[in-house]
Amino acid sequence: MNLIAYLGPPGTFSEEAALAYAATRPELGLLSLTSIPAVVTAIETGAALVGVLPIENLLEGSVTYTLDLLIHETSLQIVGEIVIPIRQYLVARPGMSLNAIEVLYAHPQSLGQCRRFVERCLPGVATVASLSNSAAPAEAVADDRKAAAISTLRAAELTGTHILARDIADNLGNVTRFIVLATADAPPTGDDKTSFCFGFTEDRAGTLVGALLELAEANINMTKLESRPSKAVLGQYIFLVDVNGHREDPHVKQTLERISAKTGMFKVFGSYPRWKA
Repeated sequence: MNLIAYLGPPGTFSEEAALAYAATRPELGLLSLTSIPAVVTAIETGAALVGVLPIENLLEGSVTYTLDLLIHETSLQIVGEIVIPIRQYLVARPGMSLNAIEVLYAHPQSLGQCRRFVERCLPGVATVASLSNSAAPAEAVADDRKAAAISTLRAAELTGTHILARDIADNLGNVTRFIVLATADAPPTGDDKTSFCFGFTEDRAGTLVGALLELAEANINMTKLESRPSKAVLGQYIFLVDVNGHREDPHVKQTLERISAKTGMFKVFGSYPRWKA
């Protein structure tokens, strides 16, 4: 199916990322799904052509659920990335004023990111946890009390709520990086990124350094390094790496082959164009 699967519902930052990708692929429609694994399964079964998933937030770090799926559960390839600014809005029914608010609906993560505004402008207002940034304004509208919500701009538009304050997050530079998954790799563009992971069967000094030295000696820039538990042995970890370059670039290809030979487990998640804002 010519669809872009994403973690819904409509009005979330994930939908914003899917819409941003759809702008480059206008022939594709959108498919809202209820979980990250559902997005992966939709692509694997042909219900969707590609999928968009969150992988990293500036403040909260990596989305470990997405990472673990890439490591353990799917052979899908990363074919693109999208970086979305995380802008938070205070919304309510039309005609409501800031000092009239009695209850505030918000996703817990969004509430934490807007703590300074809430403490200063809504002191003593009761808060209610919502499942998503799009559910919060809908729940505020349905509440008989004078309720407001922390919302995305898209969710405010969908629910017809009025914006009482904009850009209320403590960190106005917050962004989330999303990946685009498909069944096949993206071709080289000349300005690409490759994501891969590796692990070791032996626990001995110098194994990690030996693998990473291959990148340094090939003058390949590593832009990200982190680890996840192997889920097989306590204290055993999988290392995840992003580097500049495409896996088909000769020097990158040869370096990945040398790293693979030094590791017990090796998997390339994909090569894809670097995001340009």
